[in-house]
Amino acid sequence: MRAIVAETPDQLNWQSVPDPTPGPGEVLIRVHAAGVNRADLLQAAGKYPPPPGASEIIGLEASGTIAAVGDGVTEWSEGQRVCALLAGGGYAEYVAVPAGQVLPVPDGVPLDHAAGLPEVACTVWSNLVMTARLRAPELLLIHGGASGIGTHAIQVARALNCRVAVTAGSRNKLDLCAELGAEITIDYHHEDFVEVLRDADSDHPGADVILDIMGASYLDRNIDALATGGRLVIIGMQGGTKAEINLGKLLAKRGSVMATALRSRPVTGRGSKSVIVSEVIENVWPLVADGQVRPVIGAEFPISEAQAAHELLASGDVSGKVILRVDV
Repeated sequence: MRAIVAETPDQLNWQSVPDPTPGPGEVLIRVHAAGVNRADLLQAAGKYPPPPGASEIIGLEASGTIAAVGDGVTEWSEGQRVCALLAGGGYAEYVAVPAGQVLPVPDGVPLDHAAGLPEVACTVWSNLVMTARLRAPELLLIHGGASGIGTHAIQVARALNCRVAVTAGSRNKLDLCAELGAEITIDYHHEDFVEVLRDADSDHPGADVILDIMGASYLDRNIDALATGGRLVIIGMQGGTKAEINLGKLLAKRGSVMATALRSRPVTGRGSKSVIVSEVIENVWPLVADGQVRPVIGAEFPISEAQAAHELLASGDVSGKVILRVDV
């Protein structure tokens, strides 16, 4: 088969590689499309190696049809249209994946667009609901509201009857967030999100849950922005990895700071990818099927132009997900 091989961060080659085969408990997917994530950019740069035993090929999510099933797999069969959460291997014509990480393509979603759902859906549901216990009528603050994760999180939170605030860096991005249901839109170039949230509701200032992609550079202000009993969930480190924390402020708010990762989770067991995927199928897929949540696709490229797709995502000039079409 062919797959993208990262010779350097600036040289992603579409070339022949050995074919994968499904092991026991796995399925083999003929890939139709793959989603692009910032973790893929980091892996191409040599800064985010795959977990032990995972494919060295880039790609954390894909959609396609099942080409074969391994021993012991009874819930999937050849020819089914699926998407999947991967530890790696998505930028290829075929990928093998544990059966518990496979999801049916939601009703009404084109097969290529389904490639942009597994990573965001599993990230958002596992962090907002399973970890932070977001519930109506709480206020959620999303940093990077126009990103793939942000656009999905807005819609899920609104479907849960929660209020949503977002930060983004342009009027076009903030307008998109508002169209998806964000009530409070904050231009981080010109506004202080702490002050905006403080002024938004004098009886309950601050966010009950914050979904943060920035990490160190936002830590202190995120704590300032928490409401009493608020929960900060850190899922990215675009603003660095090390920061001091004022425990006095956190104690005064009875707040919590949590940090999670998805790729390194085990396949099965407590807190595993299979558990998260099962919850997403049960709770999020019905929202997608009835139109309350939809994939927001900002750009699509043929797989041979993976380098251009990476450059677009790195530029920050795209909203929603970037998709690579493999089966063209």
